[in-house]
Amino acid sequence: MSNASLAPGKRLSQIRQQLGLSQRRVAELSGLTHSAISTIEQDKVSPAISTLQKLLTVYGLSLSAFFAEPDKPAEPQIVIEQADLIEIGSQGVSMKLIHNGDPNRTLAMMIETYEPGTTTGERIKHQGEEIGTLLEGEVVLVVNGQTYALAAGQSYAINTGIPHSFSNTSARICRIVSAHTPTTF
Repeated sequence: MSNASLAPGKRLSQIRQQLGLSQRRVAELSGLTHSAISTIEQDKVSPAISTLQKLLTVYGLSLSAFFAEPDKPAEPQIVIEQADLIEIGSQGVSMKLIHNGDPNRTLAMMIETYEPGTTTGERIKHQGEEIGTLLEGEVVLVVNGQTYALAAGQSYAINTGIPHSFSNTSARICRIVSAHTPTTF
């Protein structure tokens, strides 16, 4: 059975997972509730066109692309161009997911940019682990209530099951390259 012939909710779930996004993150980016996304993905309700368009905007797909029958399975990319990175950040925090189209990948990598005065907001918590290196600038990392001030050239390794957040309290841009497991968070 092809991807396009799956029930809409299952197809949306598959696309979300291939992009390495959690239901909660999609809820934030689309303006929908987590429970609405869960209900849609379980095919308990069919999404209204306006709701489907909100989700497809997050996934970078048009309605026609969503319903189109694919010609053939795409091979995972070897070289990923900057324009192909998937933006999952918001509010002055850019998180560009490096994704080659392989649904079976076990590692996700991002290029993160924090504008001066920005933060990931509330403490984040998800199963897995994350490592990263600051390429430029400074960031304040809070892990389980403990604060770590990091500067360019320093790296971190955290258990992401522990509440954590990142804040750029400096007047300069901060850039980080990070990798995390699992591929969804």
